[in-house]
Amino acid sequence: MLNVHNLTVSFMGTDLFSGITFKLNKGDRIGLIGKNGAGKSTLLKVLSKDIESSGTMAFDKDVRVGFLRQDIDFVEGRTILEEAYQAFEEIKEIELKLEKINKQLATRTDYESEGYSELIHDLTDLTERYELLGGYNYQGDTEKILQGLGFQREDFDKLTDTFSGGWRMRIELAKLLLQNNDILLLDEPTNHLDIESIIWLENFLKGYSGAIVLVSHDKMFLDNVTNRTIEISLGQIYDYKKPYSQFLLLRAEIKEKQLQAQKNQEKEIKQKQHLINKFKAKASKASMAQSLMKQLDKVELIEVDQDDNQAMNVRFSISKDPGKIIAEGTNLTKNYGEKHVLENVDLLIERNSKIAFVGQNGQGKSTLAKMMVGEIPFEGHLKLGHNVEIGYFAQNQSEELPPEKTVLEIMEDAASDTNRMRVRDMLGSFLFGGEAVDKKAKVLSGGERNRLALCKLLLQPFNVLILDEPTNHLDIASKNVLKEALRSFNGTLILVSHDRDFLQGLTSSVYGFKDKVIKEYLGDIDYFLEQHKIENLREAEKRTVVKVDKTSDKKEAYEMTREQEKQLKKLRNKLSNVETEVSDLESEIEKNDLELAQNYDEVSARPNFFEKYKAKKSKLDSLMEQWEKIEEEVSNFL
Repeated sequence: MLNVHNLTVSFMGTDLFSGITFKLNKGDRIGLIGKNGAGKSTLLKVLSKDIESSGTMAFDKDVRVGFLRQDIDFVEGRTILEEAYQAFEEIKEIELKLEKINKQLATRTDYESEGYSELIHDLTDLTERYELLGGYNYQGDTEKILQGLGFQREDFDKLTDTFSGGWRMRIELAKLLLQNNDILLLDEPTNHLDIESIIWLENFLKGYSGAIVLVSHDKMFLDNVTNRTIEISLGQIYDYKKPYSQFLLLRAEIKEKQLQAQKNQEKEIKQKQHLINKFKAKASKASMAQSLMKQLDKVELIEVDQDDNQAMNVRFSISKDPGKIIAEGTNLTKNYGEKHVLENVDLLIERNSKIAFVGQNGQGKSTLAKMMVGEIPFEGHLKLGHNVEIGYFAQNQSEELPPEKTVLEIMEDAASDTNRMRVRDMLGSFLFGGEAVDKKAKVLSGGERNRLALCKLLLQPFNVLILDEPTNHLDIASKNVLKEALRSFNGTLILVSHDRDFLQGLTSSVYGFKDKVIKEYLGDIDYFLEQHKIENLREAEKRTVVKVDKTSDKKEAYEMTREQEKQLKKLRNKLSNVETEVSDLESEIEKNDLELAQNYDEVSARPNFFEKYKAKKSKLDSLMEQWEKIEEEVSNFL
């Protein structure tokens, strides 16, 4: 479908990437990965012919390419359906022609004339073309895809002007999926989708017959959708016919073999060079030295794939210890005009809680976060606890950075006298070193803006973190660093996210938002799914959200259940801690096993190595017994 050869893109005299060559075949679903700024979005723009490059691109005849850009423009005044129907440009043109012909046929009576015969002929041709293009099915297909992406039927006749940028992006995605393109170029398609819509999109793309090239930082989405991975790193590409997780393993194995081959080659070259130095001084051996030198000249040096190991260095520290209760709310209600988002919600968040807010877009996750930080008015009563200091990352925080100010100016404006001297060091830990601090916000990539917004967050004191979609636009390496920093955070964490992989093991409870109420699930995102024996969050949200009956009898039953849930929560936290210990210990033992396999004599000579190794094995057995016992308690409890 597409052959790319020797592709090079340069900015201001510097190659972003150079000499890229690959082939795109029908059925390929490529995950295009790399760090922020590596050139992923740029490569998509090159493939879509939005920007020019050196090199060649050869498309098969009549190949249609659809591109989901991060920045889109909408014509005002159209409804959602009208905008979505723009995907069917030829069908809509034929409809107008058919309407015009039918009006003429209804008024004319010259049935035997040549003009009337031509109208009938045109009507037949246009009708056949209309049917061939799917004219009788496109309206139903449009509604199906819009609903799959989270729109309600009652939204269809609303103007696109009334929807946020994220929802407009969904409309653009719907148009793209309806166009029946041969090649789909998708730039971070999951950024504005909730978990339910992501799962729907996964299933849609898995059944797509054309070729797909997508940029995504959602590891689970990449694993579920792609069958090939292309990584852009330090101006080069690494192409493997594996989804992301398998690509990582294969890439590590290949690099290990490259390192070993390079080591052997260097040893061989050193030996030959030694012989050359030895023989060239002797006349009788000069010809042998010349022969060895020619052999060395012909050697192609083995190169090892280079890794870009730059990573953020993030640490979240609490400002001071808060009281036991972080936030307590009663009868919390929020309406946006006639739209009721939350209704009579009661809330109690205790110190050191780790909570994920999960649910469809528009169900109140971000709304509750904004209520807690006092950003929007609401009905009901909400009280923050003693010494509570909230650090808040809003979903659109990175978009609100002043475009004309530099990275350094933005940080210095937000800094206080106590931390202004640390601004440059902080920026360096978020990968803004050297001249990068002089970049204006308007030229930063989405991931760079998010990193800057997170860095800016650290300038204020906090012991409670409320993060609303903090991983949007962040590359996978940065997300991993952020996740580890949040794991180590000793304060209270409230996380709004649609990224299932990011949420795994990060929170100890999930708040499900649905139909204006909130239901707590005591466990992480995997537990939330497991408890209901389901395959996706759509079924979970439909089957688990329950309104609390306020009558006295049922309230008493609810309180008893809550007490049981607290006991279960303690068991699950204990189980989680044991699982973490087991995982860490298994990693240590695996590392020791690898060391023994590679260099037994050297490793076994270490003082007390086998005593320590045996102790680790014994501790692992003990932990596994402990795990089984706690797991049994949990099972009996349920």
